[in-house]
Amino acid sequence: MERKDNRRKHTKKRHAIKKITALALIGVLGVVCARPAFASVIKNAESKKAQAQEDLDEVNRQIDNIHAAQNSLQAEMNRYDDELMRLLTDMEILQGDIANQEIKIEEADAALVVANQEEAAQYEAMKQRIQYMYENGNQSFLAALLEADSFTDFLNRAEYVNEVYDYDRTLLGQYQDTVAQVEELTVQLDNEMEEMEELKLSYEEQQGQLESIIAKKSSEMDNFNAKLASAQTLASQYAKTVQEQNQIIAKEKARQEAERKKAEEAKRKKEKEKSDKTKSSESGQTVTASSESAAGTTTGGAAGTGNAGNTSGLTDGGSNPAYTTGVSGSAVVSYASQFLGAPYVLGGNSLTNGTDCSYFVMAVFAKFGISLPRTSYGMQSCGKPVSYENAQPGDIICYPGHVAIYIGNGQIIHASTPRTGVCYGTATYRTISTIRRVL
Repeated sequence: MERKDNRRKHTKKRHAIKKITALALIGVLGVVCARPAFASVIKNAESKKAQAQEDLDEVNRQIDNIHAAQNSLQAEMNRYDDELMRLLTDMEILQGDIANQEIKIEEADAALVVANQEEAAQYEAMKQRIQYMYENGNQSFLAALLEADSFTDFLNRAEYVNEVYDYDRTLLGQYQDTVAQVEELTVQLDNEMEEMEELKLSYEEQQGQLESIIAKKSSEMDNFNAKLASAQTLASQYAKTVQEQNQIIAKEKARQEAERKKAEEAKRKKEKEKSDKTKSSESGQTVTASSESAAGTTTGGAAGTGNAGNTSGLTDGGSNPAYTTGVSGSAVVSYASQFLGAPYVLGGNSLTNGTDCSYFVMAVFAKFGISLPRTSYGMQSCGKPVSYENAQPGDIICYPGHVAIYIGNGQIIHASTPRTGVCYGTATYRTISTIRRVL
């Protein structure tokens, strides 16, 4: 009877050992099989991330090129606008000159009419006097002379007749000179008017050419705007892909870590069970209950890892580099805030008269002796990367084709759009490419 009990005990012991061994093998095989699967997921995600980052960098370069082309085109359009404004001003002045010239011509025409009338009247008067003298004949002239009281009176009468002739001839010559002068003035004014009319036609032709060029340049600018919008859409998509792959990688790494801990726990349980089995064998006790407890504990340990690896995709590895310049981030924010409401101008280089996003950031940090690139793309590699949860006032937040200064509490200050100018905003209003610390 005792021998049968011993055989039953040994049989149960062997079954328990087989069961424990099988459970251990299952756990080991699960870990071994899971690792290649996890590694494949991470490798695939890293490959997609690398490709998306490469595409994002290329699109950002295209965006910078488009911005440069827009700035160049805008400068060219500004020159044509200035030239057109000068031309329109000259045309307005010319129009006033033409109006004044018309008045002068009207006055000259009226003066010519009067001069001709006066000349004609003098000529008629002279003819009448001459006619009178000839109609009365030389006898009247001789009688007038003979009626003189003295020789002196005779000479005076003869001289008077000559003076009448001389006066008429002189006065008629003066009127004729006046007519000639007025006619000459009229011709001169007409010639000047003709020149001004030709100049007006030339101005109008130049105006048409400039307006045509400006319209063409505006069409080119619209084309650039469309390309920019398309590139920014692509950049946003690529940045989103990078973020998604970051999340996948972080999640899979967390799962690997959880599985590693699970395997270590299973190994410790197995060693403990072996130790318990040895002790039980020595004391003549079974290990069935112990093995079942071990299996239950292993299962429970795996259930506690479900929330591991949660990440926003903007953590950048939890980076929080030290400050090296001694410049206060709050001082940078305070200085930047002085320009709230300043106008946004594409390619603008003035914090007060007009700035774009990258010049705004560059100029603000230049105030504190910190040199930055002129473009938003160039700023993405400045300083050191910072995770979003560790961002501090004075850090630079880079978006696809845009850049801003972080002011704390999830807020930014940036040169936003022509409508808003320099303003405050929400840091996460767009996909964040990277956050850089340059202080």
